[in-house]
Amino acid sequence: MKKNRLPLMNTFLFDFLVLLSVLFFVPIGLVFINSFKSRLFISSNPFALPKGEMFVGLSNYIAGLSTAGFFQAFLRSAFITLMSVGLILVCTSMTSWFIARVRNKFTKGLYYLFAFSMIVPFQMVMYTMTYVVNMLNFDNILGINFVYLGFGAGLSVFMFTGFVKSVPLDLEEAAEIDGCNPLQTFFLIIFPVLKPTTITVAILNAMWIWNDYLLPYLVLGTDDKTVPVAIQIAMQGAYGATDYGGFMAMLVLAIIPIITFYLFAQKYIISGVISGAVKG
Repeated sequence: MKKNRLPLMNTFLFDFLVLLSVLFFVPIGLVFINSFKSRLFISSNPFALPKGEMFVGLSNYIAGLSTAGFFQAFLRSAFITLMSVGLILVCTSMTSWFIARVRNKFTKGLYYLFAFSMIVPFQMVMYTMTYVVNMLNFDNILGINFVYLGFGAGLSVFMFTGFVKSVPLDLEEAAEIDGCNPLQTFFLIIFPVLKPTTITVAILNAMWIWNDYLLPYLVLGTDDKTVPVAIQIAMQGAYGATDYGGFMAMLVLAIIPIITFYLFAQKYIISGVISGAVKG
């Protein structure tokens, strides 16, 4: 009986996962097909395929790029994402190495502070954060990278520390015998070993920073708008009129980079999460 139930359970689980995948892809598919429709048909017939008088070709993409300054926002978001993720990877990996190797009350308390920061809602600190950011003159596309470093450090340190603890000390002792100083030991020996967790942390933070709306809106405002802010502004048409065609086209362009990055690096996600969480 148990042998007969096993194939049935596997079939049921497979069908359930397929259904779940379809449900996740339906919104993305709707955004994509509506990006080729006239805005009149997006509201009246959102589930229909773009054909006949509905189909407008690439005009929605051209309108979205021209009316909302999307190209400038795209470059700005790309710069902020790359800079912030780079800062997070370098700073938190070095911090995690220090916490894992120097075991005392200070590093233990420091680790718990980083872990505690993961459970603090952003809404609790956003007003204080805005005041501090303005006081430090971080309200620009360079300063916001350090703000992202602060908010992204908790999860990153938690994952890196767990993985660093599994790295044998023999590697560092051999590097010290060969004449490496601490920085050389970290960047030449330890950091390459952290590759699975590094890619996982990079993916998680890149998706968060690229899609983030509230923090850039509070720090940068609408003068230096990022992609989410540009899309939100594009929705605010005159007298309540919104170009949903251009809006859908901008959404498609916004999700392409992060999906592409995820597809190229997805094989490292599970291994990185398991290594960072279980071994910690």
